Amino acid sequence: MEFIKNPKAIEDKSMSLIDPFIRDMELTEEEVTVYSRMIHASGDVDYGHLIATSTGAVKAGIEALDRGCNIYCDVEMVRTGINKNALGKLGGQVFCRVSDPAIVKSAAEKGIARSLEAMNSFGTDLNGAVIAIGNAPTALFEAVRMALEDGIRPALIVGIPVGFVGAAESKEYLIHHSPVPYITVRGNKGGSSIAASVVNAMMYNLVKRSGMLYVEGRK
Repeated sequence: MEFIKNPKAIEDKSMSLIDPFIRDMELTEEEVTVYSRMIHASGDVDYGHLIATSTGAVKAGIEALDRGCNIYCDVEMVRTGINKNALGKLGGQVFCRVSDPAIVKSAAEKGIARSLEAMNSFGTDLNGAVIAIGNAPTALFEAVRMALEDGIRPALIVGIPVGFVGAAESKEYLIHHSPVPYITVRGNKGGSSIAASVVNAMMYNLVKRSGMLYVEGRK
């Protein structure tokens, strides 16, 4: 059976097939990259019209990553999916505390989700950072609450939890109440791979611009 073997040719073909589904949107070149890679990661062209972003959110995320900001995640699957080779070249690191023994113990004592406790534990480290949430609505609700009530100012919230309990609601809460830039997907769809794809797409824009090597599969 004949099939495409060259990775660049595969990527180019994928992007050309995705293009008709976002062509009618008024997107910047950087936004096209983000939207395309979210669709590519999901295999679902419906994503194009479910993605919701605040004005200039992609630009804000790219600028923060360019400054060497860190990334804070809700679950290990998001952290694993982020291209740490590219992030390291930009000067940033990625963190997740959901399995930290102190977080596990504290969350159990309080009777709350570990993802919520972990997000709260980052505190002021979130200022100027990118938050990437792909699984836990509780983490997204807490990130928005911290921005509203505690004055925490991340550069960008990528809030794309997946599921049927609280996921859609947390994303609508983000859209209607977040005082900071955001990228999300309306409804129940989402997930760790989609959240990671947003961060990777923003880094892809940066390394392409600078001429640095970007290796998609190197974590």
